[in-house]
Amino acid sequence: MVEQSAILAEGFPPGVQDFDFESWIPSLRGSEWGLLFTKLTFMVWLAVALLIIYFLVSYRKPQLVPTKKQWLAESIYGFVRKNIAQDVVGKEGLRFAPYLTVLFCFIALTNLFAIIPFFQISPNAHIAFPVVLGVISWLLFIYQGIKKHGAAHYFRVNLFMPGIPWPLYILVTPIELISTFLTRPVTLAVRLFANMFAGHLILLVFTLGGVAMLGSANVFIMGLSVFSFLMAIVMTFFEVMVIFLQAYVFVMLTANYLEGALAEDH
Repeated sequence: MVEQSAILAEGFPPGVQDFDFESWIPSLRGSEWGLLFTKLTFMVWLAVALLIIYFLVSYRKPQLVPTKKQWLAESIYGFVRKNIAQDVVGKEGLRFAPYLTVLFCFIALTNLFAIIPFFQISPNAHIAFPVVLGVISWLLFIYQGIKKHGAAHYFRVNLFMPGIPWPLYILVTPIELISTFLTRPVTLAVRLFANMFAGHLILLVFTLGGVAMLGSANVFIMGLSVFSFLMAIVMTFFEVMVIFLQAYVFVMLTANYLEGALAEDH
């Protein structure tokens, strides 16, 4: 019982402490700069470095018959370019293909850290990182709308929809302001954060739960640890699907917002 209590105290059930990371620089721990360089920020910089190096190496000497690295890089770009930038945004979407590709690769890679040993958490399970990505996409679609239609015309058409009786503007305009200009970065960020946070928590529950049951003096409970570990494996494979799906959804919604900002009916 003492051994079991010790295991439980070390990490089960999962709690806030599993998402609280100290600075890797000892002198900064406990200070206001403590979050400057943590495990999560290291993963973000690592993801950026890996993507830059991979695409540079893949396209350093492009060949007519592509190598495996070049083929994979071209396939990713081609998928985003055709199926998202071109199909969703339209004829003007091709110029956004590089941004959307980088966004897709970055989110997918940082999500993938959630199932890689040693890392075992995605930076996107911390709300700050999805918020930054959401704000960048939000600023981009507003900027593109203003650039194409002019600020006055763009906001007037979105906030004061033509063709409806003017008294309805009292109701419609605040709704359009909130749904079009205020909640979009929030929904982008929260959707990504919630899925990665929940996935990490589920894996923690089954993994640490299996460890806790394995240390039990009760043979039946000890046997249940096998089921817990099997569920952890199953949920890991499920998490792989969520990892790429959330990257795709984030980029698809960004493209959808850009399409709305560039639409000719403005």
